[in-house]
Amino acid sequence: MQRVGFRLQLDASRLDEYVEHHKNVWPEMQAALSETGWHNYTLFLDRSDASLFGYFETPDLQAALDGMAKKEVNDRWQAMMGEFFVSLNGSRPDEGFLQLEDVFYLP
Repeated sequence: MQRVGFRLQLDASRLDEYVEHHKNVWPEMQAALSETGWHNYTLFLDRSDASLFGYFETPDLQAALDGMAKKEVNDRWQAMMGEFFVSLNGSRPDEGFLQLEDVFYLP
């Protein structure tokens, strides 16, 4: 199982709205994530600088990304969520995150 940590930068003026959307993630989006190998998916928000840290586990990162890229529900979710982020340089949030280096793990 691969452990994946990533970072994204949110628009500080829209944090509350972003959080509200994540209180009600569409059931079909949750199902798509599970079906494509995203497990223990967690998002953490640092309101002091509007940075978002994400973590998930997957058997195969590229397969998980490719699987979600084929899901229509993901297209809709990414289109809606894209407006909450800065510094994506034209990428969708699920394509523009900065993957972090794994330096320590205590099982």
